[in-house]
Amino acid sequence: MKKRWYDKDATVSLAVSLIKNTSPQIQNNCAELIISKAQDMGVTVEHGIMDAFGYVMLRWYDSNEKLSMAFEYFKKSDDDLKKEIAIDIIAFLEKAETKDEVL
Repeated sequence: MKKRWYDKDATVSLAVSLIKNTSPQIQNNCAELIISKAQDMGVTVEHGIMDAFGYVMLRWYDSNEKLSMAFEYFKKSDDDLKKEIAIDIIAFLEKAETKDEVL
């Protein structure tokens, strides 16, 4: 069975699963966090003109352009950075859940 890029590490897989099961607004917040952290660590993603014309939605996160771009940064990160981003995402989502419970 072929593993998805995020299934190679349990922490990364958990973070992606949690993102998948949250609201679109929280997904956008997670996307911003991923992009910011990856860019701060020097990760770059090529944006070519063909991306605009060849954009095909194959994965669940492709329906959200910002999240799809964030996952490209996430995917291109080295294993240590992926884990660090995943831990940050999990912590962010725990805080977001706690805020929702208080409201």
